[in-house]
Amino acid sequence: MTDATTRKIAELNDLCRKAFGVGGRLFQTSGISALSAADQSAIREKVETFDAFTPDNDPYGERDFGAFEHNGDRIFWKIDYYDLSLSQGSEDASDAAKTVRVLTIMLASEY
Repeated sequence: MTDATTRKIAELNDLCRKAFGVGGRLFQTSGISALSAADQSAIREKVETFDAFTPDNDPYGERDFGAFEHNGDRIFWKIDYYDLSLSQGSEDASDAAKTVRVLTIMLASEY
């Protein structure tokens, strides 16, 4: 993959993460959904503003994964790339016209 392709994927992932519903879909697991509305909102805000990318959690530079603590719980978020029918992986994650991003937010214990 070229550096330009990786940068484009990272930009699209940032857009998906920072503006839920733009270029993607949001899914939160039952563990997240069971938390209070205030906690869910705070967690979504932490996902939107996440910027602690390192070679350990972002080895390919796509900014598609993060982890943080919230009220004693470890939270993971991950962006996956699907084709427009959501039936298989996208053939080109750098092409927004061919890709639906699914941002999943979960308790680490649900992984």
